[in-house]
Amino acid sequence: MLTSLHHLIDCEWMLEAYRLTRKDGAPGIDGMMATDYEANLEANLGDLLARIKSGRYIAPPVRRHYIPKADGTERPLGIPTLEDKVAQRAILLLLEPIYETDFLSCSYGFRPGRSAHDALHALRNGFMEQGLRWVVDVDISKYFDTIDHAHLRRFLDQRVTDGIVRRMIDKWLKAGVLEKGVLRRTTGGTPQGGVISPLLANIYLHYVLDEWFEQVARPRLKGRCQLVRYADDAVIAFEDHLSGKRLLNVLDKRLGRYGLQLHPTKTRFVDFRFKRPGGRHPATAGTTFNFLGFTHVWGQSRKGKNVVRQITAKDRYARALASVTEWCRLNLHRPFRAQHAHLSRVIRGTAPTTASPATADGSDGITTRSRGYGRNGSRGVAATAICRGRASGPCSRDTRCRQPRSSTNMPSRERSLRVKNRMRVIRSSGSVRGGDGNIPAYSAEGGRGR
Repeated sequence: MLTSLHHLIDCEWMLEAYRLTRKDGAPGIDGMMATDYEANLEANLGDLLARIKSGRYIAPPVRRHYIPKADGTERPLGIPTLEDKVAQRAILLLLEPIYETDFLSCSYGFRPGRSAHDALHALRNGFMEQGLRWVVDVDISKYFDTIDHAHLRRFLDQRVTDGIVRRMIDKWLKAGVLEKGVLRRTTGGTPQGGVISPLLANIYLHYVLDEWFEQVARPRLKGRCQLVRYADDAVIAFEDHLSGKRLLNVLDKRLGRYGLQLHPTKTRFVDFRFKRPGGRHPATAGTTFNFLGFTHVWGQSRKGKNVVRQITAKDRYARALASVTEWCRLNLHRPFRAQHAHLSRVIRGTAPTTASPATADGSDGITTRSRGYGRNGSRGVAATAICRGRASGPCSRDTRCRQPRSSTNMPSRERSLRVKNRMRVIRSSGSVRGGDGNIPAYSAEGGRGR
């Protein structure tokens, strides 16, 4: 348990937190942009640090914004102010190395050094090498909006009791949401869009799902099984059919104890055998499933071997194609360089998310659609965009693809290394050396200890 952490946060720490904060995001309720904040950066960060340590910092409510989802509904996002993002980043730099030593290998979402492709690779290896053939496709209904604050505080009590850090987290949980000029206080959940929210969400499911599966459920199940989780999106694969049914029956009860609920239609039990002599098992709801934007199906390699294919999900692929088609139709009048720059960004952003080692590059259709709208030089734009989007480095065949080398900011790099070295100190268990040792422990039951 760590009782003293806040003394690590100083002006150098705040500068690193500001450097890691996105500067091009939408403003919060105060309308503050990065250019305005940087006009007096050191003084602003110094004042922010003083308010954090003295307890005078007031977490502003987040600005509500909605984005459309694939099923036609809208996903609520909370947009914090720029200063609030910096404060959250500073606390995140403290907590992340602590919980990275606790998180299990089955968790991949919003963790340094791990990605969605790592999760897909681990899942595919389970099917190919461990003989897993039955899948529970887990979908937690409105997870970020239903996290119970009391349970979350108890989970945090097990590792972090620094009063200043815990007070900051409580302020963010209670900050509320400003929507259409009306302030609404929240009693549960963490706002999607906040810097600290993904870590808090991972901490919650670490205790509710990950540890429970590895320590309680797995020893009681027959055969091999595997959990792969990316934030609130999880898949549990089994070698034995009855083990999958048993876990699905108790999973809803387990989540219900902590205020969570499985989606009644999106949570499915899948028959993922590549040979089904009698057809699909009657207790299952399908033979394929989607995970992280990829549909998982069985296919055959060129040598005739049964292999798992991860194909870009049709709905996501169709939306990407429709977006590129519409943009190309409306922007044929724009200059060559402007079209080239936009299509390059689209393909560079699409290729990592629509391609995996087990499937063809999902950006093929997007680049083809871009080429199909070639008029008066647009074909050259698409071709150059394809080159820059696919190549790992500048293409020697086209001088337009050459990218200038960015200048190195040595003071920023040195500061980053210094902060990272200090973060390594936090990884040890117990109180951090160098603290004053007089900070009263924070408890979820009674606030600051006496």
